[in-house]
Parts: sequence; C-alpha cells; structure tokens
Amino acid sequence: MTETRHDSIRAVEWTEQGLKLLDQRALPLRHEQIVLEDAAGVALAIRDMVVRGAPAIGVTAAYGVVLAARARYARSAATWKQDIEQDMQRLADSRPTAVNLFWALERMRSFIKELSGDPVPALLGEARKIHEEDIAANRRMGELGAACIQTRGLVLTHCNTGSLATGGYGTALGVIRSAYAAGKIERVFADETRPWLQGARLTAWELVQDEIPVTLIADGAAAHLMKQGGVTWAIVGSDRIAANGDVANKIGTYSLAVAARYHGVKFMVVAPTSTVDMKIKTGAEIHIENRSPEEVLSLGGQRVAAIGAQAWNPSFDVTPADLVDVIVTEKGVVTAPNTEKMAAMMRG
Repeated sequence: MTETRHDSIRAVEWTEQGLKLLDQRALPLRHEQIVLEDAAGVALAIRDMVVRGAPAIGVTAAYGVVLAARARYARSAATWKQDIEQDMQRLADSRPTAVNLFWALERMRSFIKELSGDPVPALLGEARKIHEEDIAANRRMGELGAACIQTRGLVLTHCNTGSLATGGYGTALGVIRSAYAAGKIERVFADETRPWLQGARLTAWELVQDEIPVTLIADGAAAHLMKQGGVTWAIVGSDRIAANGDVANKIGTYSLAVAARYHGVKFMVVAPTSTVDMKIKTGAEIHIENRSPEEVLSLGGQRVAAIGAQAWNPSFDVTPADLVDVIVTEKGVVTAPNTEKMAAMMRG
C-alpha cells in the first residue's frame, strides 16, 4: 500500500487555454472543471469558493498573476508593470484571512521587478515553481506528521485539507495519507464542517476516491466521539499561524481543540511555512473573514432557518497555541508551540 495510491486528485492545473480549476462547489455529486482566462475570473473563483484552502488559493493566485501579465503586456508593453497592480489588488481582496494568498502575490510581485521583455514565460515558470514546492512541502509534512503518530487508532479531522485545498497531496490530509499508508490509522472521522460542508462534500469524497476508510459526523458529535475512546489525534490545517503559534482555521477548529484537550486527544496543526505570519504576535491580530448570513440561513439554496432570524457567519476562528500539541511544517515539528520555538523553526 503506497502513498501514490492514496494521492489521485489535483484541483489546480495550468493549460494553454488558461487556468483549469476543479469546481469544488459542485462536489461530490458533479465533477466539473472551469477554465479561467483572466485575473478577474481567478479572483471571483477564489471569493466564490470554486477553489479554497490556503495553499491552493496561493497557487491559484500565482497563476492569476500570469494571466494578468499576459493581458496587460499585450495591451501595453511599456506600462504593464504599473497596470498589473490593479489585478494584484483584486486578487488580494478575494480572501483576506488566507496569508498564503498575500505570500504568493508578494513573491510574484518581487519577481516582476526584475523582468524585461515578455513576462509570461518567466512568470509561468515561477508560478509552476510555487505549485511544485507546495506539493513537495506537503509530502515532507506528511512524513513528519505521520512520524508523530505512535499508536494505531482513529483520527479526527475538520474542514478539508487535502489535494483539493493545496497544490496536491494535502497538509493535514497529507499526514493522514502518509500515516494510513504506514498502517498507523484505522479510520478517519471527518466533521461535516458547516456551513459549507467541506468535510462532507470534499474530505469524505477525497478519502473515498483514495480508498481510505472515512466516517462522516456532525460537527457537534466530535466531543461525544472522543468520549467513546479510540481517537488518538485530531489533525487539522490552518489558514494563518501567528508568531506565538496561535492558529486561525475553519470555524469549529477552536471548539474541536477544546474538546480534544479535555478528552486527552492530541491536537496537530499541519501547514506550510507560507502560512506562518511572523509579523503578527498573536492570533488576536488575525483578521477574521465574515461571510454572508445566507450561508447559515440556507442549505444548498434551500432556506432552513425561520424567516426573520438573523445569522452570524465568521468563516474562521483562532485556536490558542496552548491547545496545540504540535505544529508540523515542511521545516520541522514544533511541540507545544510558543514564540521562541516558532522563530527557531522559521530560521531552520
């Protein structure tokens, strides 16, 4: 049983026609792909959750810069570097919490400064490099995270952190893929992850595709599951990690961490170093995206709440570092994270 067998999905792909994305809004019932030919379409796809997951958003944005450069250079070879800033801002505004988005845009912006002549081949090469580096980082994190799991048992995950959320293989789901291939995981329990149901629609779908046993649970069932015994780890991803190890991730992660600590279940966060924002001291400084109340009031386009009821819909929450047992990045494993340990890992 190999890791390759459990890694069959790619959500982001560059083609000669443009950027091809697997439309994650249609999964799991329909397998649809869309091709984007301009940066405005890429920004809209990010905002509307065609593509989601911090690493995948970063990769997608990098390719969006390529599309922007192709259009701007064709219009004006003399001013394209100035003109492209409008596209960069549009991409930056698409999802404010995912730090990988800004990391990828800044990397592409720095690359643009050194270019002359037709920028497209060089920018495409850099975007592909970002994509390839993400997959390599995910495989490395898979190895490191799997090594932390000593006892075969059940694991619990929240949201989607697999190939659909990254350039490929996955962060937390990459660890799960590696650990399952090594015989360390018996079964994965996936929170449904309201209100977008990424666990039900995406994580369960990915695991079924790759023949990894998965059982879906309601978000509110996680603590009760832990109480039954057998769950050894809760393994999640992150959209932004502060300098002290506080972790912003999909709403519901914080309550999962609280329940895990109470029940003696280890809590692992898996994310590339591009997700670590050393410029912010704690999670209190992380901007939390609030999305439309309709996402909570409705389900699949069908109203489920009483007419007149209001809804609060934060897309993320912040888990304090002292509830995190390990943070896994491609640079190493930080146990009981704090500011000093995070800084040492980032220097490594």
